[in-house]
Amino acid sequence: MNAIVALCHFCELHGPRTLFCTEALHSPLPQGATCGDSPGQGEQAEEEEGGIQMSSRIRSHSPAEGASAESSSPRLKKADMCEGCRSLDVCHPGYISHDKETSIKYVSHQHPNHPQLFSIVRQACVRSLSCEVCPGREGPIFFGDEQHGFVFSHTFFIKDSLARGFQRWYSIIIIMMDRIYLINSWPFLLSKIRGIIDELQGKALKVFEAEQFGCPQRPLRINTAFTPYLHQRNGNAARSLTSLTNDDNLWACLHTSFAWLLKACGCRLTEKLLEGAPTEDTLVQMEMQADLEEECAAWECHEEEEGRPRPQPEVLEGRELSKCHTESSILSDCSWSLRRTAIFRSLRHMRQVLGASAFRMLAWHILMGNQVIWKGHDRELIQSAFDVLQAMLPVGCIRVIPYSEKYEDAYRCNFLGLSPFAEIPLHVQSSEFAVMIDVRTAPRSNLYPVLFVDDEPLSKYEFVVASGSPVATDRVGLTILNKIEAALNNENLSMDVVDQCLVCLKEEWMNKVKVLFKFTKVDSRPKEDTQKLLGILGASEEDNVKLLKFWMTGLSKTYKSHLMSSVRSPTSSECRN
Repeated sequence: MNAIVALCHFCELHGPRTLFCTEALHSPLPQGATCGDSPGQGEQAEEEEGGIQMSSRIRSHSPAEGASAESSSPRLKKADMCEGCRSLDVCHPGYISHDKETSIKYVSHQHPNHPQLFSIVRQACVRSLSCEVCPGREGPIFFGDEQHGFVFSHTFFIKDSLARGFQRWYSIIIIMMDRIYLINSWPFLLSKIRGIIDELQGKALKVFEAEQFGCPQRPLRINTAFTPYLHQRNGNAARSLTSLTNDDNLWACLHTSFAWLLKACGCRLTEKLLEGAPTEDTLVQMEMQADLEEECAAWECHEEEEGRPRPQPEVLEGRELSKCHTESSILSDCSWSLRRTAIFRSLRHMRQVLGASAFRMLAWHILMGNQVIWKGHDRELIQSAFDVLQAMLPVGCIRVIPYSEKYEDAYRCNFLGLSPFAEIPLHVQSSEFAVMIDVRTAPRSNLYPVLFVDDEPLSKYEFVVASGSPVATDRVGLTILNKIEAALNNENLSMDVVDQCLVCLKEEWMNKVKVLFKFTKVDSRPKEDTQKLLGILGASEEDNVKLLKFWMTGLSKTYKSHLMSSVRSPTSSECRN
């Protein structure tokens, strides 16, 4: 990550000062820093920690030592620095950590060596401690511009028994040119920097309490009137941060923390390349993720107030977290996806198990939006079947209840897993809008020919597929089903290729759904024009029309709102007229 982390201090004698900063170098070390490839060249300490090799090496010069004649950047002379606004000694080499994984070097010293970076850090330090202050003076704030970079600043106080008000003012700033990246990293940076600050304040508080116990400063100052203030202004009562915290290894620890912060913040956000516009499945999954996060946040807010338990991860308002399984989506690796044993390995495998005729009946009901009921005692088997069968539908059309002890109505779910003891109403058993798969224990004489292996989980069962509409298997009007079966029948196509065929088929028919939605719902065209459109789309058959209407329910809210807003805008109305 191209950023600089710095610790700043407001010195009462010299104003805002940069105490310590760490930067990531993606190229060879700057002029004045030794490469240190061979042992013994200015190397003082070296250790391995988390894949980062840390060492302390000698630089030829530092900005704190005074300016060279050739340098045009502003430098700080020794006379302009006191004990409170100096971190490392003039002869200290600074710190360098080598990240072996990425070949990045993390360099720490009191000031950046590059003149331009020195100026940027200096300006950010001044603004952090003088201009850009949050209410209460202690806390995080964001400021910056395109020219001087964007800054995340967290100001805080450190206890000091010799300071005015018994405390000194510090800040930790992070500077980078990428505003979006910095804002997206705000929660992560806030939590980690807050941890560093708490540790510093905790160490300083112990020193402060020990000093106050030995020699209380408040009554002493009251008795001597303004003498401490004048002494501090005229003398040099400023103390270093190592003295305030009683930690001689403070700067080495800060270097390690800052280097880790730069590395971790750079690794937590990655960019993914999308070729073309996102698919409808991607948009729907993003909306579902946002809804689930809002609901979980709401439960967390009211959990302590009302004492109600949080919802179970498997079922939330009839929507299952397993809907994130789609491999074609960029959200397929979402954290709530449950990894289960793949009992049914693919659609082709399920077709071999159920038989071609039963599988066609099942697939027809799925594509038409009818309720699919699996009944049995093996939950993993039913869930595995749902994971495979959902690949035929857009994500927005899927509503799953993976396992229930009682029947759930079709408006709540189109995939329903039932216990063998659950009763299915008679009107559902005879309905043409439902298909039932009864998973029964099979005698060994009735095993499927393809499942002779004893350890095969499916060898213990037989599957009975029934529906109130058996005529559905004879229909030839569902175009997408015919193409799916043709792909599954072609043994020359691997299942990876078949999966990509399914993705392409779903996108093809979702595009037809979008055209039909705009034509009928947005533009409100008459039925005659709609029939002509269906003929052009190649979906004039009755089954295809029903499929398009069902898949229309799976359109994303983003797409629908985009269409509606474009229709309401004046420019679109003028273009139509």
